[in-house]
Parts: sequence; structure tokens; C-alpha cells
Amino acid sequence: MRRQFLTNSFSLLLGATGMAAQSTFAAPAKADQQVILTLTGALDRTNRPKMDGVLDQLMHKHGIQFERAFSLRLADLEKLPALTINPTMEYDAKVHQLKGPALLDVLNLAGISKARPARLLLHGIDGYSPEISFDKAHNFIVATHLDGQLLAVGGFGPLFAIVDADRIPELAQKPLPQRFADCPWGLYCIEVV
Repeated sequence: MRRQFLTNSFSLLLGATGMAAQSTFAAPAKADQQVILTLTGALDRTNRPKMDGVLDQLMHKHGIQFERAFSLRLADLEKLPALTINPTMEYDAKVHQLKGPALLDVLNLAGISKARPARLLLHGIDGYSPEISFDKAHNFIVATHLDGQLLAVGGFGPLFAIVDADRIPELAQKPLPQRFADCPWGLYCIEVV
């Protein structure tokens, strides 16, 4: 409310002085139009302009820079075939159901294919950004749901890049807290490098 009051007051002040108020801030998107994931780097397809240091504050704070990107909404991800995995989670040592599209399907939307070897930086909102090889990407899903509920910011959301560690022999043999080192929750950006 305070920000709205200050913005309105500033606009009135500018109007009173004959100056046009030109905001660099975008109008809020409708919930179904809200960008939930941004892909950057070596992409064949783009649908958004370069990084904006004002509007892209989280990326700015995390040192992410880009000239071209591909943005996805939750609705875009939900159009892809969903996979369901049931890993034992490190946070409570219980099996949970996670559902979402394969990471490879998400990358394909931006024209990223196995034909081009790449490394992927998976950025979580907490600043955790593991790097994986493209060869590992086939093991991941981009989870949108946990135990039938949409992931939320403040929990594991907006998205969770995760593997079914119980079913990958080299991960299943590790102690539970070490199985998900490459799996950021709060996923919001993937850099293709």
C-alpha cells in the first residue's frame, strides 16, 4: 500500500510540474500470464528482451546477465507431458510424489537440444546454482507439484529441478542428504552455457 501511495504521489508531483511520469516498471501480469521460468544463454528461440537491471532484480542480485532469453509461464509448462517421480526427500526422509515436465522437454521449447553439448546452471531463488552437464539433464524433471499441490514460493516453489534419486544407482547409494546436491528448489532461471 505504501509503495502505491508513493507512486501515486510522485506521479501527481510530476504532473503538477508539467513533467510526464514514465515508469520503467511493467504492469502486473495476470496470474496465468506470470513468468515462472527464464532460460538464458545459447538458445535457438527467444521471446523476451535482454536482462533489465531494474525489472530483473533477482537475476541482477545473483549476477545473471543475458542478451537473449526465453520466458515460460506455468501454463506453458503444464502443456508439456507430465512425469511423476517418487523420491525419498532429504528434508523428512519420506517418499513424496513430484510431478512436472522433463527438463529436456522444457529446454526443447527454447530450441536447446542434445545436438549441442552444453552445461546448465540451475538457479534457485535462494542463490543456490548447481551446474550440471547436458548429459545429466535426462534424469531431471521440472516439478510443478508436490504431493498433488502446486509448489509455492516460500516452500519448494515456484519450481523444483529434481531427480528420482532412489532409482538412479549412483545417487541411491549415497547418504540421503547428498543425493540432491544438483537439485535446486525455487528454480526460476536456467542458464545454458
